[in-house]
Amino acid sequence: MTRVSYIFVLVSLAIALVTLTCTHATTIDVVNNCQYTVWAAASPGGGQQLNQGQTWTLNPPDGTKMARIWGRTGCTFDANGNGHCTTGDCGGVLNCQAWGTDPMTLAEYTLAQPDNPTDTIDISLVEGFNIPLDFTPTTNGCRGPTCQPDLNPNCPAALKTNGGCNNPCTVFNTVEYCCTPVRGSCGPTNYSQYFKTNCPDAYSYPQDDPSSTFSCPQGTNYKVTFCP
Repeated sequence: MTRVSYIFVLVSLAIALVTLTCTHATTIDVVNNCQYTVWAAASPGGGQQLNQGQTWTLNPPDGTKMARIWGRTGCTFDANGNGHCTTGDCGGVLNCQAWGTDPMTLAEYTLAQPDNPTDTIDISLVEGFNIPLDFTPTTNGCRGPTCQPDLNPNCPAALKTNGGCNNPCTVFNTVEYCCTPVRGSCGPTNYSQYFKTNCPDAYSYPQDDPSSTFSCPQGTNYKVTFCP
């Protein structure tokens, strides 16, 4: 093999490796369209203050599962990133290392797995509601869920809390609302119907899977928008 041929083979292999590595890379843009500051949070991903119109870009690793993105409101942080949020607080830090606290509107996703070659995405109100949210695929032509109405003003009195609307499981902690300890042990309730009526795409209680789970091809890119 000549030197030129050898170099050509090496370059071809490098290009093939880069192409293979990048084929399924997923990008998620988190956009704040609200007329107020939202402190975005992601697990995995950390946290970022987003003023109106700002975007935070995430690049989760292939195969990421049980991931979530949410917005925090009413936050105050010091120069070291320590503080507190009224809703969605994640251990009192700007750069989240843990899941947040109720109430919070969740964008959840699992990227393609060996036994399931598609991404799975949803919006969940199982941990309550704080901000309208849209989870939009931006490539591959698939549809994602949306929850555009502000559910806070008309939140049932028993679920109202500072800055948001709790899910009944958080408030009452009973099998009827939390669907524990056995799967299949509960169904929709008057409280969950409030969420479902206003946001038909979203999970309104833990076993609301059939109408609340969306799938996209592996490698799809997404946009999560607060106040769509």
